[in-house]
Amino acid sequence: MQRTPETVLCLSHLRWNFVFQRPQHLLSRCAADRRVVFFEEPLHDVATPELEISATESGVLTSVPHLPANLPSEDAEDIQRRMIDHVLDELDAPEPLLWYYTPIPIAFTEHLNAIAIVYDCMDELTMFHGASPLLGHREKRLLARADVVFTGGHSLYEHKRGVHHNIHPFPSSVDVPHFARAREPGDEPADQAAIPPRRVGFFGVIDERLNVDLIAELADARPDLHFVMIGPTAKIDPTALPRRNNIHWLGPKLYTELPAYLAGWDVAMMPFALNDSTRFISPTKTPEYLAAGKPVVSTSIRDVVRPYGERGLAWIADGTAEFANAIDDALASESAARIAHADAFLAELSWDRTWSEMWAHVERVLVTQELDATNLFSARGAAQHQLTTREER
Repeated sequence: MQRTPETVLCLSHLRWNFVFQRPQHLLSRCAADRRVVFFEEPLHDVATPELEISATESGVLTSVPHLPANLPSEDAEDIQRRMIDHVLDELDAPEPLLWYYTPIPIAFTEHLNAIAIVYDCMDELTMFHGASPLLGHREKRLLARADVVFTGGHSLYEHKRGVHHNIHPFPSSVDVPHFARAREPGDEPADQAAIPPRRVGFFGVIDERLNVDLIAELADARPDLHFVMIGPTAKIDPTALPRRNNIHWLGPKLYTELPAYLAGWDVAMMPFALNDSTRFISPTKTPEYLAAGKPVVSTSIRDVVRPYGERGLAWIADGTAEFANAIDDALASESAARIAHADAFLAELSWDRTWSEMWAHVERVLVTQELDATNLFSARGAAQHQLTTREER
């Protein structure tokens, strides 16, 4: 018998419309066959609580709680609990599949009768600046209930592999055709067109993971290079970012716009700081840069060193002089051979494949639970039959 499509309720600390990354890639694919509700962290910007629901192009229903400022945390969680109950009631989905990106909401979702619980741990959130002190305790509660756990990279998997019996590493993947558009001729974005050549670019969230001192030092040491910085700022004061004539802060761009910017870069870089917040990251942009046909220079982030550095797909460098030299080596690299090498590696990657393999683990959980329920029902039936037979005697 074919199972009714699941309703997936995702609890996320990330906003759907902030940066298009792992949750958006995965859940957009999930929504092709299932109902998906993406429940975000609350905004404290109203006098009376309300829930803003809208549908994305992929069919995901984004749900944004708007709550009063200075609301006690217990009251805020109680309101969110009732909001979630209302959404599920409206969808006639009393038994959702729960998909967590943050353990914080476990406090107001434990009451739900979930058919399965997935924890897609894409980062070690406890190590981020301003992390909630509740994260560690609530993650333990979530892990105790989760049926399957995924990690956003291999280093994070090694860090957490002992915390759950059914845990699997799934580094972020890439939409190769999307970023390969950067290899095709096209119009230069207006705000990048005036920037001189020998451009070294970065896109992503600009936060405590970025080594802004390294960027300033590179700009000072190499006035012949122009550093193009794309992305929104988070948990960092924009006025504190280094200002130089050859550093160009272009702000956030849509996911659809990124290939046009990449097309005009000579080198793509990942100047991450080496600190607690980057200890277990697995940057999605690494394969995206490669799909665009760009040489990649990165600091020694573990999940970039392995496999990209070890397989000659990226230059790894720490410190201003070493990073600048790596940029020069990348600029001098033979593009056809480099791109062919990258393409061979990328042939094994796609978000479609990643989603399919992740959902296969979820499917195994669902099938196992169905078998357990069937066996339990059969055992109860047999016991009832024996009792009835004895009574008839």
